[in-house]
Amino acid sequence: MKLRNWILFTCLSFPALAQQPQNPIQRAQQRTFTVATIPQPGDVLTLTQAIEQAVSKNYQIQINRSQEEIARNNYTKGNAGYLPSLVFNGLSNGSLQSFRQTYLDGLRPPQEANGVFNRTTNLGINLNYTVFNGYARSALYAQLQQLLKITSVTTRANIEATVAGIATSYYDVIRQLQRLIAFTQALDISRERLELARANYEVGARSKVDFLSAQVDYNTDSAALIAQEQALRNAKVLLNTQLVREPLTEFAVRDTIIARPNLEFASLQQSLNTNNPLLISAVLNRTLADVSIRLASAQQLPLVTAQTGYTYQFQDNQGGFGIRTGRTGSLNYSVTASIPIFNGYNLKRQIQNARVNTIIAQNQENDQRLQLHLALTQTYQTYQNSLRLLNLEVQNNQLANQNVDIAYDRYRIGNSTFVEFRDVQRNAIDAQIRLIEAEFTAKAAEIELLRLSSTITQELGR
Repeated sequence: MKLRNWILFTCLSFPALAQQPQNPIQRAQQRTFTVATIPQPGDVLTLTQAIEQAVSKNYQIQINRSQEEIARNNYTKGNAGYLPSLVFNGLSNGSLQSFRQTYLDGLRPPQEANGVFNRTTNLGINLNYTVFNGYARSALYAQLQQLLKITSVTTRANIEATVAGIATSYYDVIRQLQRLIAFTQALDISRERLELARANYEVGARSKVDFLSAQVDYNTDSAALIAQEQALRNAKVLLNTQLVREPLTEFAVRDTIIARPNLEFASLQQSLNTNNPLLISAVLNRTLADVSIRLASAQQLPLVTAQTGYTYQFQDNQGGFGIRTGRTGSLNYSVTASIPIFNGYNLKRQIQNARVNTIIAQNQENDQRLQLHLALTQTYQTYQNSLRLLNLEVQNNQLANQNVDIAYDRYRIGNSTFVEFRDVQRNAIDAQIRLIEAEFTAKAAEIELLRLSSTITQELGR
């Protein structure tokens, strides 16, 4: 069946089979609501609005963005050790003394003083710079760059996962609403049958068994409708929670479930290999492991550091002994070189471990690629099968609705039993539910394909 045929059916949940209803069953079908007409409390929520709200308020995305900001702040040459450090030091010591002194030679008279103040002040500024550290700072700078890229793609991965989750939950609300419409129609048909059975029983045309069976079936369909109303509320609560708002917030949906029939596996696979953030993160982790080898190897090379500084000292001694006042300024420098000779084979061990980590990262990248391709293949097969089932279920639903009309007429004139009519009615309900589920399954597979190929924000987030 052509695509436009089942799209039309999706927009109109239960198509009218005739311009003018010929029997009560057709009247029940005609007065059934569609997704676009069923009364719903609250403002209309579109998929675009839901995605925008979720992306702006999702806590995990906010955490990822904060982590990305930290990584961006860390990605500086100063943090990698390219720039010198400049330190100012200041120290001032003072004392207040009282003393009385006599001398051994007896030539000088005793001295006595109270409240004598002595002060020593040191001021200095020091410049420290690493001249060479075995190329470790270039490796560290590359490591900081890779960490920034990893946090960036992690943020993008969570945004895409959030968009996919919101889209799936949004269409699940539509699915539950369509199921509610289907059960509402089933209840209307059961009501028409109950009224007919009551009338026939009252005039003696049917037995009481028919009337009681119709009442039981009506109650059964009423219970199914109540359960479906709860399923719809649960779907809305889940979506509200994903939107980070009050779970019981009322909202309406007017969209229909229309799966795209033209997704191509080759283009999806190419986009996955190029853009999927999980695969990109695995590649970056492998590069990060390569950088770790450079960092470990740098410890085998000499370390050369240089220091220079200027110190100023001021002394004020009121005690009268030694220097009374003094000022001293000095410029100093030093160059230090250290060469590792032996540290218990720890450097060798660290380098070996870094190389093993590189192998692990490579295997993790290959495994991630394999798992993503597996998920893409399986999801695409589900997508194609769902489209084929969708075309079949459109036909089945139309045939099932026609069977209900025929079965009701046969039951009304006494050519069939209530058991036969109920079986036909159940088949019609099952056909409608299968159609709704096929629509949702195809749409959910489409959303997952867009997420795996990392095109979901372009397709749904705009």
